[in-house]
Amino acid sequence: MQALFITFGFLDLLDIVLVALLIYQIYQLVKGTAAISIFFGILSIYVLYLIVDALQMRMLSQILGQFIGVGMIALIIVFQQEIRRFLLFIGTTGLQGRWRFIRRFVPKSFQQFGKPEIDWTELEKALEELSNSHTGALIVLLKNSELKLYIKSGVQLEAKLSAYLLSNLFFKNSPLHDGAVIIKNNTIKAARCILPLTEKSDFPAQLGLRHRAAVGVTEHSDAIAIVVSEQTGQVSLAYKGNLYLRIELSELMLKIRQYMNDTERSFG
Repeated sequence: MQALFITFGFLDLLDIVLVALLIYQIYQLVKGTAAISIFFGILSIYVLYLIVDALQMRMLSQILGQFIGVGMIALIIVFQQEIRRFLLFIGTTGLQGRWRFIRRFVPKSFQQFGKPEIDWTELEKALEELSNSHTGALIVLLKNSELKLYIKSGVQLEAKLSAYLLSNLFFKNSPLHDGAVIIKNNTIKAARCILPLTEKSDFPAQLGLRHRAAVGVTEHSDAIAIVVSEQTGQVSLAYKGNLYLRIELSELMLKIRQYMNDTERSFG
């Protein structure tokens, strides 16, 4: 026992801290999804393997070792969405950290360059019309993420944002009313887009596919999603995988502007 403490050094402590942080980040990614049970199952098997290996139970240790080795391939398949989100989190955080450092040396007059520009008046008019007429809608506002795959899944428009056009796209008799409208830099990029659905197990059962898709797309990107309920006309907002229900229009517009200027990005 004394020899154990003598050989335990700073690098060992750093190793434990880094592993703990990695496990915590993985937990944050799968928390609230169906994958959380699989995560705890795999973690339990790995802990059991470490115990068995330390006790030198060779046969059981070899069996569990083979299971863990082959299981890595299965993990990539089962957790492909979570792995994608994790890599996206690392890449986005790194880029934003470098941008914050560079921004200190850039004049404020140049810091607005490249930020998404949206005609807020036209967007607010469209949301008001959609809400008053109880027209179901799903609108995605892009920031840094391009979401080209989801844009290609719909009908590409490349049209200037206007309240009239946006309202008519979601009109019940419109051939493009089903699916999401994606907007980037005051341009309606595409309509009738197919978005990924959130896999959160605790998602409210009374909410439909529009709300699930809104949360799903914000789990995979830094986009902002707006949902108008067809039943109630109430407007909801999704950002960073979180859903804010029944927001007043004035408050909604303030939140959208705030999130558009938000340089932080986290998942889970």
